[in-house]
Amino acid sequence: MQEYYYELVVQVSSHHSLFSDFLSDTVPVGFEEKDDGFVIRSEDSLKTIAWGIEQFCEALQKALNETIEIECVEIKLKNTDWVEQYQKSVEPLSIGKFYIHPTWTPAKVNFINIKIDPALAFGTGHHPTTASSLKALLAYIKSGDRVLDVGCGSGILGIGAMKLGAIVDACDTDAISVDNSLVNAELNNEKFHNIWEGSCNVTKSKYNIVVANIVADVLTFIAKELKMH
Repeated sequence: MQEYYYELVVQVSSHHSLFSDFLSDTVPVGFEEKDDGFVIRSEDSLKTIAWGIEQFCEALQKALNETIEIECVEIKLKNTDWVEQYQKSVEPLSIGKFYIHPTWTPAKVNFINIKIDPALAFGTGHHPTTASSLKALLAYIKSGDRVLDVGCGSGILGIGAMKLGAIVDACDTDAISVDNSLVNAELNNEKFHNIWEGSCNVTKSKYNIVVANIVADVLTFIAKELKMH
């Protein structure tokens, strides 16, 4: 562990979810979401990431034709055990019958428990789109359904589907996400039927349900591929 680490505090006045999607797709480290922005931590300087966020903000303002206030402040801090401090700040949450919790907190009786530790891959249940997707799984999945999770991230949706009795395939173009999904599935005593690094067009299988909790522009781009499954 290095003696110091860097913390980038990002405050945004609006469109929090768009900035969250941007960070999920571009930032190579995990980040913490706040009501008014984000906190990114790394042992390397985050000046390049701050520049990227500011460039995204500028492009977003032009696209929406409105003003978005943003502030990025990088701080150099003594490297105590901030990972442990961050873990303590991650709260379990209930989403319908699902109970999402990290490994350092206990399971909840009479709920479908999913263990997910915060990592580089997207998906701990705290983001609104992940929560909405989990609610949709509860509403539509039946035992024995074949499910494809496109852009699986942490694997949380696939794991939720498996706990509902589905047979799940999953894919992600990010190798870290695939590895993290495998780790989390094992953590939950579940196993993907098939999982691969790459796009959904790799498989020729047909599915009862396809889930894809990814950014809207990518969904639009791959819509035809998704309909084929």
